[in-house]
Amino acid sequence: MNREEKNELIEVLDGMLNDNKNFYLADISGLTAEENSSLRRLCFKREISLKVVKNTLLKKAFEKNQTDFSQLYEVLEGNTSIMTSESGNAPAKLIKEFRKKHEKPTLKGAHIEDTFYIGDDNLSILADLKSKNELIGDVITLLQSPAKNVVSALKASSNKLSGILKTLEEKNK
Repeated sequence: MNREEKNELIEVLDGMLNDNKNFYLADISGLTAEENSSLRRLCFKREISLKVVKNTLLKKAFEKNQTDFSQLYEVLEGNTSIMTSESGNAPAKLIKEFRKKHEKPTLKGAHIEDTFYIGDDNLSILADLKSKNELIGDVITLLQSPAKNVVSALKASSNKLSGILKTLEEKNK
């Protein structure tokens, strides 16, 4: 790979970092060709991008980016793959599910909405994070709950009122 190709790849990685607020760095080395293919198919189904990157080029992209990624420099050793997704927890859930049958991938680090998570021990925390859409759904549910209670109370009281009126009407006959 010549200097020009490396610079182009650094530009691509920098653009990817700018476009994605959520990305994971994982080690997928040691997977057989079949396991690797299976992981990539699963990523495709879940709309997660998986790319194997050179540590030196990724570090240069980190340095070029406006965000300070210096906390991730220490994990740039050995084989590194970058996983990107719209949802902050999707790659963690995928890794956790895939590791039920395989040893890898291992989580090296993650950057989720301006927060850094370093090490494989954060995998469970990341998998339990709620996505933006899930949080919006929870807020809407909470907001709808009092309104539903009021509507239920009004319906119940109207039924009681109509029942009382019917009883009074029958009594007067």
